[in-house]
Amino acid sequence: MERNKKYKDAVDTYYVYGGYNCAESVVLCARDLFHLNIAEKDIRLLSAFGGGMGCGKTCGALAGALAVLGHEKVEVKAHATEGFAPLCGAFVHDFNDRINNIDCEKIKPQYFKPDVRCAVVVETALEMLDEYLHEAD
Repeated sequence: MERNKKYKDAVDTYYVYGGYNCAESVVLCARDLFHLNIAEKDIRLLSAFGGGMGCGKTCGALAGALAVLGHEKVEVKAHATEGFAPLCGAFVHDFNDRINNIDCEKIKPQYFKPDVRCAVVVETALEMLDEYLHEAD
């Protein structure tokens, strides 16, 4: 899978060279690329999700993307947001179809490169967010 030129500069800024983990990077990139009102200080809410929550489980890029969906689609709480759970479920299934897994420990052997880490996975999460956030526009 090739790197996505549309998202490459933002991913390089935060993920490849900026020292942010995959979850933090997805949120920061989405904030910048899609002009979202996400405070810089709130990025630390995603800190524990990098590297599959530090233990190789759910991909941090996926977790970050789901956090952005919540930020943009939920008014107050998820249970009161009609269609939010199915939207998240569809996103996870779509991510799995595109990346072939949702767990970091299984994704890394396929996508990790020492010079850019899992940049292509972060870019895929951003591409999907772009689609999911703007499909109703």
